[in-house]
Amino acid sequence: MIGPATYFRPEHRAGLDDRTRTLIDRREAVLSPGYRLFYAHPLEFVRGSGTSLYTRDGTEYLDAYNNVPSVGHAHPRVTAAIAEQAAQLNTHTRYLHEGLIDYAELLLGSFDDTLDTLTLVCTGSEANDLALRVAKHATGNRGVIVTENAYHGVTTEIAAISPSLGGIDSLAEWVRTVRPPVGDGTEMVADARAAIAALQAAGHGVAAFIVDTAFASDGFIAPSPETATALAEVARLVRAAGGVIIADEVQPGFGRLGRRAGAPGLWGYRHHDMTPDLVTIGKPMANGFPVAGLVARRELMQQFGEHVRYFNTFAGTPVSVAAARATWEVLHDEQLPEHAATVGDELRGMLVELAARHDRVHAVRGAGLYLGVDIVDPATGEPDSAAAVSLVGALRERRILISASGRDNAALKVRPPLPFSRADAERLTTELDGALSDLA
Repeated sequence: MIGPATYFRPEHRAGLDDRTRTLIDRREAVLSPGYRLFYAHPLEFVRGSGTSLYTRDGTEYLDAYNNVPSVGHAHPRVTAAIAEQAAQLNTHTRYLHEGLIDYAELLLGSFDDTLDTLTLVCTGSEANDLALRVAKHATGNRGVIVTENAYHGVTTEIAAISPSLGGIDSLAEWVRTVRPPVGDGTEMVADARAAIAALQAAGHGVAAFIVDTAFASDGFIAPSPETATALAEVARLVRAAGGVIIADEVQPGFGRLGRRAGAPGLWGYRHHDMTPDLVTIGKPMANGFPVAGLVARRELMQQFGEHVRYFNTFAGTPVSVAAARATWEVLHDEQLPEHAATVGDELRGMLVELAARHDRVHAVRGAGLYLGVDIVDPATGEPDSAAAVSLVGALRERRILISASGRDNAALKVRPPLPFSRADAERLTTELDGALSDLA
């Protein structure tokens, strides 16, 4: 089976209770085999609230994994906005609707002045697919540069630039990879020079460099002066070759990396002091309602719009915009980006203290409420995917939801809903401490 070892597999069926086994049998009879379930013993949730999910029998689990309900599961203001608008009108963007214009004006106010045009879609994959179309149209080139274990989505075009889905061999011929900006970033810059030369030599040219500004699939890399310097030089090289820069904010955007007074705002690219030409947004945008978008420089979209007719039936509908607007208001009214910075720092400190007590924890990386915890073999210091998978399962038994990521699938992924509290952080750390002790 392709995918992380944290997925349910057929050999796990024997140990399941009757209801779970029956549900899995029914699911497999009607749904695509491409779907996956988490855990050797899959969970059936029926309700969510804040940072908690509840099973049919009322057992509560702490959600330290799901970043889509960014302002908390079933937030009453968001659900009320969806219900109210659904009771009035829901149609496409070919009719005037003030709610869409109001939201676009509000959202674009949080970006650089040059990023002044919004196109709404339904998913992050669609946003990245559209960004790539715009980049190729604007530059006349087709070559794309990505980081070596990037994930940008699941359309045919975007899967072809997502090595984390199927490895280097799954990439399109017009794609080259670079190492992420670890250390002083010189390796990334050297790789970019080589990638540009290779794409030009192959006749593809350079259309774009696209980067997830949290580097999540590459194992999480916190912003630093070194990452900013490396990314700035890569951007210079790409632009000199005729390409554009795409910041993929589908996961790190909307304040997940934290916001402090006088410091970067809602978008990860600002933490790295980047100046992108296109920005893609999605997942947390409407707290679970399918809304995503492309924010771009107007001249790029003007050129694209003169030659290409783009329309998306379900993007920008009054209900989806109502959900996005309510999520935006909660995000700001409850100061969740600032909260992510504060609690993220506290959680990171707790995990660093934990690392000092457990030799399996090599490093804690990331920013805000998007952290990676590197798990290694204490004898060799090498990434230990088996141990990470074991810890994911052990935390599930301790009623903590988490996952693993990174090139070796050996980094525990922490990306909870943004209302995650200090008490939640203490609970996560305590249970991880216990799971590590049991593993030892």
